[in-house]
Amino acid sequence: MTSLTNEYYEPYYNVGDIRIFDVDAEDENYVWHMDHDNRRIKILEGDGWQFQWEGCLPWLLKPGMEFNIKKNEYHRLIKGVNDLKIQITSLDK
Repeated sequence: MTSLTNEYYEPYYNVGDIRIFDVDAEDENYVWHMDHDNRRIKILEGDGWQFQWEGCLPWLLKPGMEFNIKKNEYHRLIKGVNDLKIQITSLDK
């Protein structure tokens, strides 16, 4: 049966400042997007995941890695082999 709703599926869930991305989510759920605030990202767990800025080649994410994402800059995730767990800290608060 086809759903008649036009709901947007988020391929992740949040637990406080921890976000867990679901490796079983369909690839089309990992889309180019912009964040509405400046963020600090720390990779906690996950294998084979990649991060890509608009106009750049993707790079491999590894546990312990930290980087900033500026608001209104396009970026995306490319799925790995298991769930990705990150810590997100807003730099605007």
